[in-house]
Amino acid sequence: MGATFVVIGGDAAGMSAASKAKRDNPDITVIVFEKGEWVSYAACGMPYYVKGVIPSLSDLVQVTAEEFRTERDIDLRTGHEVVGINPDSKTVSVSASGKQFEQSYDYLLIGTGARAIEPPFDGMDLDGVFTIHDLNAADAIHDYVEQTDTATAAIVGGGYVGIEMAEALATRGLSVHLFEMLSHVLQPFGESVSPIIESHLESKGVELHLDTPVSGFVGDEIVESVELEAEMVPADIVIVGVGVTPNVELADAAGIELGETGAIATDEYGRTNYDEIFAAGDCAETTNVVTAAPDYVPLALTANRVGRAIGQTIAGTPTKIGTTAGTAIVKAFDLGAARTGILDETVARTAGFDPVSVEITAPSRAHYYPGAEDLTVTLVADKQSGRVLGGSVVGREGVKRIDTVATAVHAELTVAELQQLDLAYAPPFSPVWDPILSAARVLSGSIEKSG
Repeated sequence: MGATFVVIGGDAAGMSAASKAKRDNPDITVIVFEKGEWVSYAACGMPYYVKGVIPSLSDLVQVTAEEFRTERDIDLRTGHEVVGINPDSKTVSVSASGKQFEQSYDYLLIGTGARAIEPPFDGMDLDGVFTIHDLNAADAIHDYVEQTDTATAAIVGGGYVGIEMAEALATRGLSVHLFEMLSHVLQPFGESVSPIIESHLESKGVELHLDTPVSGFVGDEIVESVELEAEMVPADIVIVGVGVTPNVELADAAGIELGETGAIATDEYGRTNYDEIFAAGDCAETTNVVTAAPDYVPLALTANRVGRAIGQTIAGTPTKIGTTAGTAIVKAFDLGAARTGILDETVARTAGFDPVSVEITAPSRAHYYPGAEDLTVTLVADKQSGRVLGGSVVGREGVKRIDTVATAVHAELTVAELQQLDLAYAPPFSPVWDPILSAARVLSGSIEKSG
């Protein structure tokens, strides 16, 4: 009889691991406990459902619960919450329909994800104040906009969620205020990206409030305004998007070690301090490819890739989970912005590098071909070795070029090696010298002169 593999959490990491383990070793019994009703859904698509370009919430579901059960032979149990883990007896305690039972396992994956941070603002409990991190929250925001008289929206937080929700609500005709306590939006994308995005947001009617901490929200049961230090800004709906925090309480209570980031610590195979217990997704740490230090990267590809590797390990083929570069991309109305690796010079120096950088602007296509748009590219490298540490791209088209930089980061290429890559050229797609190659050439020359 095959081993029993129990998975806690039915989203990206959990279902990727469950599917891969069962596919590679059909003799394994795979049981997935998901406390909610939704599984395997595209959280990154939620702002576009609120915006109205995705017609149905169910369109965001990759694979339905029934398909997992009937087509992949996975014992998926929704409405089942794991409330305890006992590593000594190799069991989990499960609560469902008012009853509790124990389930044994040979292997366990903790994929409990993360939750939206709820700051201790006054008025967080008012109607019309939302966070967004799951489908039910997205649905609640969608319905609130459609069913109530909302004319003005307040977005708290200038990260991915804040930018995407600002676009979504502005497109629906709301007047949007975006509040960011830092000096720029999209701070992790670097100094070259933020001003371009900010100018574009303002051109679309989004009123930016930078360097502006929020004190709370005011209203009589229903939100009416955002309270700042010296003024009140009217708001009919508020979206608080200030980040996420990993759901680690279950693991912590079971004696599973947490790492320095606050997420579950794992080794190169995704194992915790218990050999038979793994962790993946938004509740677990990964290793940064540049610094080799533990990192917390709650992004979709990381969760799917790590989950799949763990499933393969449990099926009998030990597979490393890989490293992460924090590669990310975001849409802001007509602009796109992308980043990868280490852009912060302080972080780079702490990791032992001597960072140097260059910023260039180049056309996305041949200058004579219709539709060419400016792309701003930033590259960061180590002065001594020339190793590519990170980069960013911002513009109206072609920002997926960040993948070339991400590849260079993972492969530990130098900027001299990056500029020698044989990238595709045709006038509708790129200049002869792709903007990434141009940036590498300029930075490589700068390093040579300074050396």
